[in-house]
Amino acid sequence: MYQLLNTLYVTQPETYLHIEDGAIRVDISRQKQAKIPLHHLGTVVCLGPTILVSGPLVHEFSERGISLVYCDANGRFKARIEGTTTGNVLLRQAQFRWCEDTMQSIKISQAFVAGKIRNSRQVLLRGSREAASPDSQSRLKEAAEDLGRLLKSLPEAVTLDSIRGIEGAAAKRYYEVFTQLIRSDIQPAFQLNGRNRRPPRDRMNALLSFLYSLLMNDCRSALECVGLDPQMGFLHVVRPGRASLALDLMEEFRPFLADRVALSLINRLQIAEKDFVVQEGGAVLLKDDARRTLLTVYQDRKKELITHPLLREKIPLGLAPQLQARILARHIRGDAPHYIPFTLK
Repeated sequence: MYQLLNTLYVTQPETYLHIEDGAIRVDISRQKQAKIPLHHLGTVVCLGPTILVSGPLVHEFSERGISLVYCDANGRFKARIEGTTTGNVLLRQAQFRWCEDTMQSIKISQAFVAGKIRNSRQVLLRGSREAASPDSQSRLKEAAEDLGRLLKSLPEAVTLDSIRGIEGAAAKRYYEVFTQLIRSDIQPAFQLNGRNRRPPRDRMNALLSFLYSLLMNDCRSALECVGLDPQMGFLHVVRPGRASLALDLMEEFRPFLADRVALSLINRLQIAEKDFVVQEGGAVLLKDDARRTLLTVYQDRKKELITHPLLREKIPLGLAPQLQARILARHIRGDAPHYIPFTLK
């Protein structure tokens, strides 16, 4: 069985990472703060422009296959450093051919969207069972039924644009009732009137955008580990600088690996209205302490054991993107007749 490797998130400004006795030494303001073993570490994510990493440590990361990722303080991807590309080049050749094949792209895109809609529907159904009021329960059930109808229409979508249209309609309906999943006593501070980003203009969108950035990085790493090119996608249009396949893969994971983490943080009062900064231009950003709380909860969520619906084995939830990337690679190689998306009940 594959191993869930840890991700180290570095958030403190003026942090310097370097190697000492085969481990990462963490210095803040030239004072030693921690020493972290390199084994079982898969990725190091630096959040903010003032975090420094020594050259010898970067070389050690490359030797051990540890990815070094740079993001801005809000989690938006900036750069990535890693060692030799893994995987068989023939797999990437097959991937490129499939991306140019409209029928193959349609089939895989249908699977990604089906996984997203099923998981979104489960989030709404669970929320309806736990709803505090009959009105919220009714609205969530109605939205779940609408998603069910969109899911049934998916096999009839015979173009990529029509598949994207169904995905867009499902996402719009899902976010219309998303606020009903939040406890009513703190609901006013976390109203969600549709998705907005770059920058997010309300607290809920700021929370979701940060979590989606973390999930995006995990999916990108999973694809690169199995030898697939994260830039060449099927559902999302290929554009320079866009990791289209990583965006494809993360669709099925958004509802339960990001959205439910956001809901948990709010409903358990781990993050509140005071944990955000509203800038003059209207952008809403998480404060440093809130980011650290979010990262801790996100990592804990990834450690939760679930039963993989296809493998029928207990795995940490954070390992699911890598397993799905392997299933996708098997399908592209021709070893599996279909790509089966990951869904949770």
